[in-house]
Amino acid sequence: MASILLATDSILEQVKKVLGMDKAYTAFDIDILIHINTVFSNLTQMGIGPEIGFVIDGYDQVWTDFVMSDVKKTQQIKSYLPLKVRSMFDPPTNANVAAAMTTAIDEMEFRLFVEEENSRYVEPVVEEVL
Repeated sequence: MASILLATDSILEQVKKVLGMDKAYTAFDIDILIHINTVFSNLTQMGIGPEIGFVIDGYDQVWTDFVMSDVKKTQQIKSYLPLKVRSMFDPPTNANVAAAMTTAIDEMEFRLFVEEENSRYVEPVVEEVL
C-alpha cells in the first residue's frame, strides 16, 4: 500500500498546519510540543506505538520515527493526534463544535484501542484429542 504523499512528514509541522499555523510562526511551538507529547504518552498508555513511548522535541521527528507496523493505524493516528492537540491547545468556544470534536476524538480513541487489541489477539491452539 502506498503511503499518502504530504508536503512534509514532520509531526510538528503537520500538527501546526492542522492548527492553521505556518511553520515560520514559532511563538507557540513549545506549547504545541507539550500537547503532542502528552498525546503520545496517552497512546503509549493505550498500548499503541513503541513500548518505551515516543517524544518529539522539534521539527526533525517524522512519522516514520513513530514506529508502527500497521499502516491503517498510523493513518488513524495522523488524524487523531492533531485533533486531540487542537482540543487541548485551542478548544472551540461553540458548545456544539466542542461536542462534535469530543465525539470524534472519543470514536478515534475507541477504534485505535480496538484495533490494537485485535492485533494482539492470538488464536488459541486447540490440540486434537484422540
